Amino acid sequence: MIIPEIVGQILFLTSLGLLGLVISRLAKLEMTLSCLIAGVIGAYCLPFLGIDTGIRASNIKDLVFFVILPILIFEAAWHIQPALLKRWLLPIFLLATIGVLLTCALIAVGSYYSIAHEGFPWIAALLTGAILSATDPVAVVATLKQLNAPDDLTTLIEGESLFNDATAVVLFTVLLAVATTQQGGTDQSYIILFVSVFFGGIVVGVIAGLVAAILSLLLASRSSATIVLVFLAFGSFYIAEHLLHVSGIMAAMSAAITAKLLLREHETQLLCDIGPTWDWLGRLFTLLIFVLMGLVIQFQMFLDQWLAILIAIAAALGARAISVFVVSLSTRFSVRPVSFGWQLILTWGGLRGAIAIVLVLSLPVSLPYWWTIQSMVFGVVLFSLLVQGLTAGPVIQKYKGQQL
Repeated sequence: MIIPEIVGQILFLTSLGLLGLVISRLAKLEMTLSCLIAGVIGAYCLPFLGIDTGIRASNIKDLVFFVILPILIFEAAWHIQPALLKRWLLPIFLLATIGVLLTCALIAVGSYYSIAHEGFPWIAALLTGAILSATDPVAVVATLKQLNAPDDLTTLIEGESLFNDATAVVLFTVLLAVATTQQGGTDQSYIILFVSVFFGGIVVGVIAGLVAAILSLLLASRSSATIVLVFLAFGSFYIAEHLLHVSGIMAAMSAAITAKLLLREHETQLLCDIGPTWDWLGRLFTLLIFVLMGLVIQFQMFLDQWLAILIAIAAALGARAISVFVVSLSTRFSVRPVSFGWQLILTWGGLRGAIAIVLVLSLPVSLPYWWTIQSMVFGVVLFSLLVQGLTAGPVIQKYKGQQL
């Protein structure tokens, strides 16, 4: 692919993102839904304009995985408030570990036995479970702010989403390696692979964050620190994922947290520009991922895979509710228990969005069941946007003040 084609694709995607913002403004729709609509409009207009962007389901894996995903994770990690995160670390940790594994298992079991088709093996069900274990609270967090919900509730939702995204991506990476290589192995070998990928990414991220903090202090310039931190987002992910074959998402997340903690005493001198930078970068890349979904989505999938999509929606909702309840039950006697009202908010506010789209778009089309999984994930994401996202407000309004 030559440079002009790459530039053309970037400009095309960004223009559709801007169209999405216009639609959001005029129609009073949620931003991600508007960008999805813009992507669909773009997909239908291209043939009439005689334009071929070169964007295919088969060639966007690297774009979404190495360009879009690092920014989404780094931006989310950077905005987490360390003090509040520490207060809710136990339930967040349990939701991001036990909760994700339980959600993945329940979705896999439900989808496998409900679909019961030889073209949908166990590994396909497990990949679906891993993808749908990742939540995206963008729309819910915006609603929380509009309704003046407690900062503790916002931190719990954002922190849980960030860490469960990390776990889900690592789990997806391990399962995808099994699916693409058809390698045999024992349960112990898979556990060892998961642990090495997970904690290897953390080590890489901590070291990268330390180096970036030292370099920022050495350069002693706001603009230079901004450049260093943007480079850190991409660099930590690339080094971990591509060179060292450990978790890039864990590297990006731990790099952001490490750098922010080390530079917190110099925030007024060095980090004044980084907040707005992450705001627009995070928004731009969120726009792009929903535009990409709109471009590759085909309405034929809803006709061919309607039953699988309904199964996925039911499995995702049920698994989320059970995992939140089980994990919250384990926090009952802790310092920070999760009240029943907040459990309902976590359950209904556990939208599937950008990360789920990134993961499903990174599935190799060589897998015979990739179309089924993509249809199921797209169906769940649309349900999240059209139903959960638009009705989360009353649930939050009713239960936001309920804290044990």
